[in-house]
Amino acid sequence: MENNIWNILRKELRELFRDKKSLAMMLVIPIFIPFLVLGMSSLFEMQMNKDIGEYNKIGISYEMTEEERKIAEEMKIEIIKGTEEELKQKYEEEEINLYVTKIEQHYIMNTNSSENSSYAKELVENYLNTYKQFLQQQFLQANQINPSEIFDIITVEEKTEEKENFFVNYIKNYAFLFIIMAITVSATYPSTDTTAGEKERGTLETLLTFPIKSKDIIIGKFLGVSISSMITGVISLILSAISLVIAQENFAIYEGISIMYEPITILFAIVVIIAYSFFISGLCIAIASTSKTFKEAQSALTPITFLSFFPGMIAFMINISTTPLFSIIPFLNYTMIFTDLTNGNIDVLNIVLMLVSTFVYMIILLKLMIKQYRSEKVLFL
Repeated sequence: MENNIWNILRKELRELFRDKKSLAMMLVIPIFIPFLVLGMSSLFEMQMNKDIGEYNKIGISYEMTEEERKIAEEMKIEIIKGTEEELKQKYEEEEINLYVTKIEQHYIMNTNSSENSSYAKELVENYLNTYKQFLQQQFLQANQINPSEIFDIITVEEKTEEKENFFVNYIKNYAFLFIIMAITVSATYPSTDTTAGEKERGTLETLLTFPIKSKDIIIGKFLGVSISSMITGVISLILSAISLVIAQENFAIYEGISIMYEPITILFAIVVIIAYSFFISGLCIAIASTSKTFKEAQSALTPITFLSFFPGMIAFMINISTTPLFSIIPFLNYTMIFTDLTNGNIDVLNIVLMLVSTFVYMIILLKLMIKQYRSEKVLFL
């Protein structure tokens, strides 16, 4: 039996490494990860260091006091005067980033949800709060009240624990989501080729005539696709780590932050990659085996690529914590556990549950495929 499995595995790997499309899926897709990491780093860098000149053109429809003008000048706000109608037109033509109108002592910020307007809104809010504090101090002094007794009646201090910032965690987790997607794409093509592809070429019929058990055929094919997926996952992880090192040297958002994975994190990340490779390979082979043609199998496997990415992405966006229940849910568990690993949280129970559930799913899928391949009907499905 072992010789049969080994022979099937060698056959699958030989065909895999000879096929340019399979190699492209396995080796080329991970190359996009550095572009993802460096591109997101550049985007966050621009957001953090946005030039105030891009959002400081503020329209004012009323007469400003000397103190208001002074505060605006100190905050580098470029004031554009005009009537409400004139300012509205300038805002629509994007000549200003925001405009403020006033009814007695009621100030109204006119804006929308565009990026520059959001920055301008925060700038004007700080400006108006500063001016409001100035007026409050004037009023208290006019009534012979010490402003500090009112404003400093309580003191508040912010103490921030040193930990990786949002941007770094965001980039790390999205890099792993891309690794998951790369593994999925890497598994789909060889899974399709070794099942539906062999049906079309007629080689599966010949293979089934050999004195080889269906179990040996399936396990050999399964291991071949799994090895392909693991290679993609490990290469992707290596490129991800290299990209983070390059990003740290070139972008200020990483300054003073340890971005490298700890050795224990890398070890468990590889465990997650191996587990996911086994799971997705079995699932892809099981689905592709039910298809009559290569094209039909590709269509059937297309949704799997999106399914592998979105559950983890949504969990990360809404900040769901990993639980024993989530650790056994396919697709979701791998991303959530890796998110915990990048945050320095190694929960052995959740990792064990992920591995056990993967093993169970893998056994179920293999049994279904072996049962299917024991019948000649597999050639006509």
